[in-house]
Amino acid sequence: MSRVSFLLRLIAIVAAAHVYVGLRLIPDLSLSGGRQWAGVAALVLSCILMPVSLVIRPFAARPWADWVAGAGLVLMGLFSSLFVLTLLRDVALAAALSISALASAALPVPALKTASAFAVLALALAATLAGAFNARRLARVVRVDVPIAGLPAALHGFTIAQISDIHVGPTIKQGYVAHIVQAVNALRPDLIAVTGDVVDGPVAQLAPHTRPLGQLAARHGAYLVTGNHEYYSGAGQWVAEFRRIGLRVLMNEHAVLDHGDAQLVVAGVTDYSAGAFDPAQASNPAAALAGAPAGAISLLLAHQPRSAAAAAPAGYRLQLSGHTHGGQFLPWNFFVRFQQPFTAGLHRFQDMWVYTSRGTGYWGPPLRLGAPSEITLLRLVAA
Repeated sequence: MSRVSFLLRLIAIVAAAHVYVGLRLIPDLSLSGGRQWAGVAALVLSCILMPVSLVIRPFAARPWADWVAGAGLVLMGLFSSLFVLTLLRDVALAAALSISALASAALPVPALKTASAFAVLALALAATLAGAFNARRLARVVRVDVPIAGLPAALHGFTIAQISDIHVGPTIKQGYVAHIVQAVNALRPDLIAVTGDVVDGPVAQLAPHTRPLGQLAARHGAYLVTGNHEYYSGAGQWVAEFRRIGLRVLMNEHAVLDHGDAQLVVAGVTDYSAGAFDPAQASNPAAALAGAPAGAISLLLAHQPRSAAAAAPAGYRLQLSGHTHGGQFLPWNFFVRFQQPFTAGLHRFQDMWVYTSRGTGYWGPPLRLGAPSEITLLRLVAA
């Protein structure tokens, strides 16, 4: 499907959803003529700005473009809640009317429709405000112990700070990134893992805003792997920029860390979808371990959790991933599991642990509900 064809289909879907919400809510709000037209105008504005926010990236270096994109993304979050609540309202109204008909009981239908329409608006606004607060505040630190069988004594207590899915772009800038870096460095980890989707835009626009990542400091350094959004934004240039500021980018390769009298192999793969952009960069967990010391504990950084299917047979003991955002906000967190084996947290996959971060930033709407952002501090412990 061409980009133009995809955009046209997206616009058609967005327009249909807005028409549905307008027809189901505006008549039932019992507004005066002028206020009804104001409601229609608000929906039209939302319908226009939502797709625009996704295609304005080439102009996003300009302040006006960031403002337009930001407004569109905020409206995307608000409309998402509005759409879901309107669907739930219709289901609830249908159920109430059916029950009343079966029970031969009269319901004040006009009053019920008006009250429920206003309730939908109030709940959508409240969800947007609460979600924006959750998204914009500094990610909390989540501490996780990972039990590893046969872990050398020198590696017991080894700490890894993981950040993922920052999505520097129209609404996430240098200051936001600098606060993340300060919080990570304060944990004094042995290793820092950045598991992809750092950016949403080209190097020429966003390099100044990612520069604080060069200040990440750990005993064994900071390692990064690409996510799918790096490939949308020019992966080659971003890999060069990340290396320039001091991050170690792992592209189907590994590094061997000497920690006390033990060794830890840290491997990283390109994004699961990288092969679609460049066949030479197809993700390959097995190749990333080539030449690694036999018997050493191995850790894999892989942006998408579904890399686990290829990683477990290769002998990794732990995979760190992101990508899912934990669903980011309700009810979409229920649908992530149809694409990825894990939505968030620590899970067992065959003989390997997989930890999936909910992400340290957010994508699209500045909204998080039911899936708080996180900076993860993982600690290896003897099983």
